[in-house]
Amino acid sequence: MTENRAVAFTEFGAPSVLHLVTLPVPAPGPGQVLVHVAAAAVNRLTWGYRAGGRALPDSVAPPYIPGMDLAGVIDSVGPGVSGWAAGDRVMAAVAPWLPDGGAQQEYRLVDIDQLARVPDGLALELAATVPMNGMTVRAALDILGLPAGSVLAVTGSPGAVGGYAIQLGGHEGLVVVADAAPGDVALVRGLGAEHVVPRGDGFASAVRALFPSGVDALLDAALVGPPALAAVRDGGRLLAVRPFQGETERDIKISLVLRRPAPARGRAGR
Repeated sequence: MTENRAVAFTEFGAPSVLHLVTLPVPAPGPGQVLVHVAAAAVNRLTWGYRAGGRALPDSVAPPYIPGMDLAGVIDSVGPGVSGWAAGDRVMAAVAPWLPDGGAQQEYRLVDIDQLARVPDGLALELAATVPMNGMTVRAALDILGLPAGSVLAVTGSPGAVGGYAIQLGGHEGLVVVADAAPGDVALVRGLGAEHVVPRGDGFASAVRALFPSGVDALLDAALVGPPALAAVRDGGRLLAVRPFQGETERDIKISLVLRRPAPARGRAGR
């Protein structure tokens, strides 16, 4: 192990700015492990970072390495690290706007409080899609704090955030109403939605046909915005995954849920 290849860019712009670079392999310090990355996901925040949508601290210099979600195998552990060992299958969410760079590199230092184990039998490529989307939904459900039996509506149900919301919401005893195009109905039902309504302009009226007073809360993963409010009961909750473009009504509380990786020490490994 002498090289750390990474997807990187030196100027912001379209996907064409991406290229491969070779960097030194970093060594883990106290409280860190070195992960040999098997897969790194691409998401909306990754696109925005590459396009220049975020101001970077002076400590971060090119080449910039994108990516937030990764999965792989621990290569080595830092001094004093316990509970983790070389060979452990792990996943993590990391911040690309630190000197260590993002997830899209062969070897990435990860603080142990950012790690989660990957169960045996789950492909690392699939595990790499879990961290940010899964943490977003976990944060959303924690914000809502709905008791079992409450009704949660979800837009964008076939997507990653929507899919996790259906599964985790059902696990907590919520009644989940999900939207779907005709070709996605079987998928959404398979995820555990108790009710499936058509996506699109008729979403709110279809929800009201099932629950005339409206649902207790709605996770708007599809960015429907103000038209989705009609599905929510008076005094209910709407959680948006992007800033909400509009005004609330009927005492509905609107909150933004956008989970980012926990800050890390960001020691430069190159």
